[in-house]
Amino acid sequence: MEILIPLAFFAMIAAIVIVPRYLKAQERMKLQETLRASIEKGAQLPPEVIEALTSDVKAPPSPQRDLRAGVVWLGVAVGFAALGFAVSFEEPDALLPMLGIAAFPGFIGLALVVLYILGRGKN
Repeated sequence: MEILIPLAFFAMIAAIVIVPRYLKAQERMKLQETLRASIEKGAQLPPEVIEALTSDVKAPPSPQRDLRAGVVWLGVAVGFAALGFAVSFEEPDALLPMLGIAAFPGFIGLALVVLYILGRGKN
C-alpha cells in the first residue's frame, strides 16, 4: 500500500505533462480534418491561414498574463501553507517545513504580480 503514494505522485506529474499535449494534438487533428474537407469542396485557403498553421507563435507576454500566473502561484503557496497547517494537528513539526516549501511558489507569484504592476503603465 505504501508504494501507491509515490506512484500516484509520478502519475500526477505524467498526467500534467501528457494530457495537455494530447488535447492539443486532438485539436490540431480536428482543425486538419476541417481544412481537408474545405479543400476537397474546392475552397481556396488564404495565405494567412496557411502561415498561421505552419508557424508556432506564442502570445506575446502581457501584464494580464503575469497577473493570472502570479495569482495561480500565490494560490499554490496558500495551498501548501494550508496543508502544513492541517498536517500540524497530527504532526506539530510539519508546519515550518511546509511553510518553507510554500515560500517558493509564493515568491514566484509575488514577483509575477510585481511584474504586472510595473507593466500596467506600458499598455
